Amino acid sequence: MKLASSMIVQQGAKCARAGWQRAASGRRSPTAAAAAAAAPAAPLRVLAYTPAAGRRALSVRAEAESNGNGAAAPVDGGFDYDLFCIGAGSGGVRASRVAAGTYGAKVGICEMPYSPIASDEAGGAGGTCVLRGCVPKKLFVYAAEYREAFSDAEGFGWQLGGQPTLDWAAFLAKKNAELQRLNGIYLNLLNNSGVEYIEGRGKLVDAHTVDVGGRRVTARNILIATGARAFVPPFEGHELCIISDNALEVTEVPKQIVVLGGGYIAVEFAGIFAGLGSEVHLVYRADLPLRGFDEEVRKFAAEQYAQNGIHLHPLTTPQQLEKLPDGRLKFTAAKRTGGQSLESETFAIECDHVLAATGRRPNTHNLGLEELGVRMTKSGAIDVDDFSRTSVPSVWAVGDVTDRMALTPVALMEAMALTKTLFGGEPTKPDHLNVPTAVFSHPQIGTVGMSEEQALAAYGNIDVYTSSFRPMRNTISGNPGRTFMKLIVAADTDVVVGCHMVGPDSAEILQGMGVAVKMGVTKRQLDSTVGIHPSAAEEFVTMRSPTRQLRKEEAKVAA
Repeated sequence: MKLASSMIVQQGAKCARAGWQRAASGRRSPTAAAAAAAAPAAPLRVLAYTPAAGRRALSVRAEAESNGNGAAAPVDGGFDYDLFCIGAGSGGVRASRVAAGTYGAKVGICEMPYSPIASDEAGGAGGTCVLRGCVPKKLFVYAAEYREAFSDAEGFGWQLGGQPTLDWAAFLAKKNAELQRLNGIYLNLLNNSGVEYIEGRGKLVDAHTVDVGGRRVTARNILIATGARAFVPPFEGHELCIISDNALEVTEVPKQIVVLGGGYIAVEFAGIFAGLGSEVHLVYRADLPLRGFDEEVRKFAAEQYAQNGIHLHPLTTPQQLEKLPDGRLKFTAAKRTGGQSLESETFAIECDHVLAATGRRPNTHNLGLEELGVRMTKSGAIDVDDFSRTSVPSVWAVGDVTDRMALTPVALMEAMALTKTLFGGEPTKPDHLNVPTAVFSHPQIGTVGMSEEQALAAYGNIDVYTSSFRPMRNTISGNPGRTFMKLIVAADTDVVVGCHMVGPDSAEILQGMGVAVKMGVTKRQLDSTVGIHPSAAEEFVTMRSPTRQLRKEEAKVAA
């Protein structure tokens, strides 16, 4: 009880800093000044390096001040750089920093001017994850969690003295200030590693030349790390949809919002806006959200989403979106009456926004790839070999633009492997096996390894362990939320091949389990581990009896 109460005190201080206000009368407190508008895009800049006091110092000069055509001093072989990267997101920055800072290569990188909303002319060092993806999304998740925390606090005896209200303008201002700070940090990271940063849009000219806003640079190797862009499905009025970039910049919390999609981004934003108090409608074509995840996890998560107040619309396809005279939107959709049925029922929802969170597509537009003959996949991604090399030997690609596994830590891993291959004398393939991941919906989901369906197909003989319970905090708070945990074991070897969790702190817990699964932990080894009590995590080392044992006469051997 002391632990829970002291944590609530700490949460109270944190929520005040995040923009939440407690008004004794229940009325809204005065709002802070609105977030400053993003600065206009700057002209092409070159960030060059000159030694200063024993270390590299950053200097900015205009294109007109550069020598000749603005090219840097050539490296061996007549190239300006050993490596030049198009795109300063997570993968591009990591590859550039390590190539220059660790291996001493001469490296250049280009990126468009900073803006919280990406376009063909704007981006910013840090890329999607840092500036308009994982990081600001997680800040939104934190802000949305306080509403439930306030309710839980009352269950522990705390008297809040009125209904807490959220100063949305204050929160947005702090969020945008943090993004500006992170953008500057990424520039400094490149600077401190000795990477030359050129601001502008990069485009391939030939196998060793990149044009950046009219300036041409040459490199022995070129890396494409331009990420992905949001995809909006075509239907009547789809141009009225917003995407995740815009959702992170809404000037007020919507009263009603429709979220299209059933993947990571869709369920995360559905949870965010529901937590902020919006009426949320989640619309998706399948019978359950989160296609590709373990079926039992999908079912449990959907139940929890509905319990948290999200209106779920499975088997539903958008039909029309129109603007009403009062500026609001009317969204019309058709819901199939059954999984295999062709019959459908049409319904309409009036709302403030329709967020299209229906996936992302590799960002390959206007990069000169087709002209150079770089081979593309059917999905429009850059086709690479096991070492991230394209069909043009001097051109490489990592991250979402390759559509292998669209996760920021995977892009970082691919970038590290690339630098070893190019500069470390250690040809290294990115390892995409047993990558842990999390969905920051409400509740969170953490997973690593195979789903039950995948494991059964791969191994034939599997043991499945599951546990569902009400977290200790919820027993007193009155919160109805539950946790679900699952282990999948290859019965013939006792190796844990899948680990899944739905509930509070899933991401934190699954990072540790991710290490165990990656190292090939066995069920016997988990059983021999002493749990931390009281915690939810201990359940992973105390599940003794299998929920079910599935067997096949002819088991397939996993690749």
